[in-house]
Amino acid sequence: MLTDTLVRALKPRHKVYRKADAGGLCIEVRPTGAKKWRFRYRFAGRANMLDLGDYPRVSLQDARRERDRQKHLLARGEDPSQARRKEQLLVNVAKDDTFEAIANEWLGQQDFEPSTASKARMLFDQHIFPWIGRRPVRGISPTECLALIRRAEHAGKYDIAKRIRQRIGQVCRYAITTGRANVNPAESLKGAMKIVKAVHHAALTDRKEVGALLRAIQAYQGHFVTRMAMQVAPYVFVRPGELRHMEWTELDLDGAEWRLPAGKMKMRVPHIVPLARQVVALLKEIQSLTGRGRYVFPSMRSGSRPMSDNTINASLRRMGYTKDEATAHGFRSTASTILNEMGWNGDWIERQLAHCEKDGVRGSYNYAQYLPGRREMMQAWADLLDSLRDGGKVVNLKGRRA
Repeated sequence: MLTDTLVRALKPRHKVYRKADAGGLCIEVRPTGAKKWRFRYRFAGRANMLDLGDYPRVSLQDARRERDRQKHLLARGEDPSQARRKEQLLVNVAKDDTFEAIANEWLGQQDFEPSTASKARMLFDQHIFPWIGRRPVRGISPTECLALIRRAEHAGKYDIAKRIRQRIGQVCRYAITTGRANVNPAESLKGAMKIVKAVHHAALTDRKEVGALLRAIQAYQGHFVTRMAMQVAPYVFVRPGELRHMEWTELDLDGAEWRLPAGKMKMRVPHIVPLARQVVALLKEIQSLTGRGRYVFPSMRSGSRPMSDNTINASLRRMGYTKDEATAHGFRSTASTILNEMGWNGDWIERQLAHCEKDGVRGSYNYAQYLPGRREMMQAWADLLDSLRDGGKVVNLKGRRA
């Protein structure tokens, strides 16, 4: 039988060799000097060998105990090698069933814009994974989820709290559909969320103030691409992210039309923006500078990326407008308010704002709805903005409701 002193004294040779202990246990010595415990046995008439770990991490006494455990399996008619593979499979399955593993799998299957994917990843990494990332998804309780939400609420981060519940719910629903969970712990938390009065994006709706803002944009002395983006924004009143990601391949300047694919839209429905004459002229002006690239309004640092999501807001601040006075998103509210005041068809306005039906299938068929009327409305809106910017007398023309 082996002793610890004898095992320590074993020297490497030019070939692998083994020294037996008892009951099928042996120590294997490799030319590199590494030593490994082996258990030799027979099962169903065939000789087999099982790795029991490296020496000295696994001591002689530990190796003998593991040998006895394997012999007990043999006595019960089980193959130790097969049992080892089953144990490893269970470990791997348990590892794949953690919330973090399933969340990463779910993230990898989403057709998110890069900025959305980055924000989702940051939310998981900072507000979810540190607390429940390693927990098996089946064992996560509503109380644990509520604790994460409360942590964000106590810090005054109410939007983060809402998104925590949303993302946990999405991952758990995915876990249920893939057979790795039975319940969604976030489902019952809606009533437990703190109700916070919605904060709307600041927007100018007084026409004189709108005119002053347009004149300030026209006189902006910053980066040319930024100024052009700010000039286009009020005419098209799309969401800031949609404007930043505008690509030349989506534009038909001859047909005066911008077609946004579903993947870029918040509601995941394609969208058409009729382009007024003023917008076409602005886009042709910037085309000589950025037309060879992908994005109409590229980043100042890299032409392969779109403009930063804070560029327009930061420029408005430099122009003297506070976040309570004007924002990039506020151009949408400005257009909606004034167009409704002018009497334009409400359905046309809502469709142009890309406020689609909750039924996504219906919305996908209706994205071109009211297009002739929307073209007329968008040109009238552009003409009104020019009149406001130029300080001319504003005539309150009524829009068509038909």
